[in-house]
Amino acid sequence: MGLVAGVDCSTQSTKVVVVDSETGQIVATGRAQHTVTGTGGARETHPDVWWEALRIALGQTGLAGGVAAISVAGQQHGLVCLDASGRPLRPALLWNDTRSASDAVDLRAALGGATAWATRIGVVPVASFTASKWAWVRRREPEIAARTAAIRLPHDYMTERLTGEGVTDRGDASGTAWWSTETEAYVPEVLGLDTIGLSTDRLPRVLRPTEAAGTVTAYAAEATGLTAGALVGPGTGDNMGAALGLGLRPGTPVVSLGTSGTAYMVSTARIADPTGDVAGFADASGRFLPLACTLNCTLAVDRMAEWLRLDRDDVAPSRGVVALPYFDGERTPNIPGASAAVFGLRHDTDPRSILMATYEGAVASLLEALDTIDLCSSGIDPESPLVLIGGGARSKTWWHVVGRLSGRAVLIPEATDLVAIGAAVQAAATLHSTDPQGVAAGWNTTAGTQLDPVPRDFETVTLHRAVRGLALEAVQTPHAGRPAEPSEPTEPTE
Repeated sequence: MGLVAGVDCSTQSTKVVVVDSETGQIVATGRAQHTVTGTGGARETHPDVWWEALRIALGQTGLAGGVAAISVAGQQHGLVCLDASGRPLRPALLWNDTRSASDAVDLRAALGGATAWATRIGVVPVASFTASKWAWVRRREPEIAARTAAIRLPHDYMTERLTGEGVTDRGDASGTAWWSTETEAYVPEVLGLDTIGLSTDRLPRVLRPTEAAGTVTAYAAEATGLTAGALVGPGTGDNMGAALGLGLRPGTPVVSLGTSGTAYMVSTARIADPTGDVAGFADASGRFLPLACTLNCTLAVDRMAEWLRLDRDDVAPSRGVVALPYFDGERTPNIPGASAAVFGLRHDTDPRSILMATYEGAVASLLEALDTIDLCSSGIDPESPLVLIGGGARSKTWWHVVGRLSGRAVLIPEATDLVAIGAAVQAAATLHSTDPQGVAAGWNTTAGTQLDPVPRDFETVTLHRAVRGLALEAVQTPHAGRPAEPSEPTEPTE
């Protein structure tokens, strides 16, 4: 039995799965929480928190010393600024930090507008992307920018701590906005913009899908319990990791329900969406991963349930109530300054209907994103079930809302921690020099519960779309033009 480890370094925690590389059986797991700080639009974590969480999670497995290969899938887009000695200069700006919204607006204009970005790069800058965050650092913290010798994504940073090598993969690189899915390379026109000002020697080398990043160093082995010389895979972004873990075929739609929500599919063709709603990412298998992301998903439902003093599954039909759950602003649609709102309230409105409307608001945005992906890609397979993953996929309320608003069959895989499983798939494929799709198929990661399709609730879908269209001005901040910048974050707890 050859053991491999997959790591999911997410916004909230680091999870590790140790897997039998032949059968796919998970033989041990570990998990450690992260500290996220910031108020308003600020969201930060010090990279040392991730490293310490990895050490703890690997220790919990009790099998770190027997792992032959390991790979890290990490939260996308986060900005890690390193000094000349490889130490972080400041806490990392996380993907859901929206302070760089105005910088994203400037970047879009600087390269000729949204269509130019989508065509040449594959994505249109929004506050989530690394390029926007780097532009914010250069504008707001020029002394940090001047001392930055290297820029890394979260998974890059973890891989470098393991191997000493500054590398990344095409999947995660495609979410920076300075690496192109058209040329499969960093883009000089973007790096040379006045607001970016980067040279490629400060960026990681981009690896092929199963190209090893290196091996575990003696220092990393002593710190983590791994064996020095164990192979380290290229790693990837979290969404690419989940797609790899599922062994997705092109055209299969996926909705992931977590703190944030994502909708995506694997495509054999490159995607360029000039609206910016769909990011034309690369994936971790050599194909592409058109994806849309929302900032508000399960956490929005939990917050509404808390306010209404209801159990999160204590719902009733929404009966004309529409919730726009934009508690943290929103990325899809791209309204980073938005706030949440509820419409259609009456004296006799049941609080449980408001909670149901919050579910529906979160799901409706994700399903609209899938419609956009279908239009700008080679197409979603109409016969394929919608694959539902993430923490919300453990809840039957989410199952039924997704099924009712989509009108599709819904498949809920038994496997949880699919991002970490995907990283383990990559580690096994790198170790055995084989196709990761074949590894995932052999592990049977899509086994689970399938719900039959029900008639689509067009009335609720149409009502949500109409109300959102009318209400967008109301849920925006009162300041027109450039989005307001929120207050600075508090210092992280180490």
